[in-house]
Amino acid sequence: MAVSADANDRGVHRDEAGERLASLYGLTPKVESAIAKAVDGQLASRARALVAPLHPADQADLLERLPMRKAEALVRMLGDDFDAEMLSYLDESTREEIVGVIGMAALARQLPDLPTGDAINIVEDLEQDEIDDVLAALSAKDRFLVKEGLSFPADSAGRMMEREIVTVPTFWTVGQTIDFLRASDLDIEEFYLIFVVDAMRNMLGEVRLSRLLRSQRPRRISEIMETDFRKIPVTMDQEEVSILFRRYGMICAGVVDAHGRLVGMITIDDIIDVIDEEAEEDLMALAGVGESNFRSSLWGTLQGRSSWLLVNLFTAIIASAVIGLFDETIEQLVALAVLMPIVASMGGNAGTQTLTVSVRALALRQLNRDAAMVFVWRELAVAALNGVAFAMLSATMAFLWFENADIAMVMAVAMFANLMIAGLSGTLVPIGLVNLGVDPAAASSVFITTITDVVGFFIFLGLAAIYLI
Repeated sequence: MAVSADANDRGVHRDEAGERLASLYGLTPKVESAIAKAVDGQLASRARALVAPLHPADQADLLERLPMRKAEALVRMLGDDFDAEMLSYLDESTREEIVGVIGMAALARQLPDLPTGDAINIVEDLEQDEIDDVLAALSAKDRFLVKEGLSFPADSAGRMMEREIVTVPTFWTVGQTIDFLRASDLDIEEFYLIFVVDAMRNMLGEVRLSRLLRSQRPRRISEIMETDFRKIPVTMDQEEVSILFRRYGMICAGVVDAHGRLVGMITIDDIIDVIDEEAEEDLMALAGVGESNFRSSLWGTLQGRSSWLLVNLFTAIIASAVIGLFDETIEQLVALAVLMPIVASMGGNAGTQTLTVSVRALALRQLNRDAAMVFVWRELAVAALNGVAFAMLSATMAFLWFENADIAMVMAVAMFANLMIAGLSGTLVPIGLVNLGVDPAAASSVFITTITDVVGFFIFLGLAAIYLI
């Protein structure tokens, strides 16, 4: 097959752009290739020298790109040079494999060097006996922090928060606070806020570092602290936390327990991970593939997909049964067999479009009772306009194809009706599932497909039976 020079030029430009982008980071294609060759040649010292300068995120990216056997071999070569911070950047399935290679003892030795939130995120995915082994190897302080973090509900603010925070009383001055930050041995890599608390650790206010550094040393903290702040309950779901951060443009927030006492903080880098995780989860659910990736086992992938395919099989049987009701009608007019997939396909695509917008709005908590009604009416208006346009287009096509005005009229009415049903079901089905406590991303697509297929076939063939036969 011939390829144009322009296409080749575009390919070269894309490759060059990819190279330039990769050069901004430590893990360039050349470095990745060199590490892979070192692993293949069992050159452990060479592999360690190449991996050492990489950021833990690049190291994690490298492990996820390599075949699992080669990734495991690289981890063994790193030995004591293995950086546990890398684990916090790995996806769950790859992390499980790597933790199995390094062992619980090595993991326990490195966990204290990680922020508490990252340590808990790693430990929570282990089996219970492995968790017990890791906890037993930790110091009393680290063991208490990890066990307390694991006591909070999964995917809650308590699980993701960092326990290392800076707190000061209201009567301190700016100078005292700055001197405290310089003199103390704080085990915090990054922080953006200083939390103002009373003797019982109740939050009284917060001070941004930028405000602190721009204030005169004699000024008291009570004069510069912000009292209009938001506290995150320790049991709040991580998705709700991400919505708060997105809505108010927050970069950091304090986390409080049931008594209102400050127990930790959540920063924007934690929220980015949550947003990415929740978006991926909704995308996978809409496609009916569950928590699957290219590293998932054959059996796990099969289980995740076959269950939804089984549901789709039964819904397809329902649609086929509707067609079976009109088998004599179809036998008498072959044009119906040619045209009815078009009606069903258009309805399915329109329903999926509306469903995608609906699920996103629900995920962002944008649809209260009033907003939901406005949203439904707007989507119905869109469906009506699309229905009119595509009814006219499909009717024209049917007439030119079969030279039959009655067939064109049936096609137009069926197309308009199915697009209206698609718009209505694409909004009401996910909203109804939310009210029933069911995840709309996981269950809506099956219902939408069934409704548009069944209704599309029934209207099209029913009208044909009445007016054409």
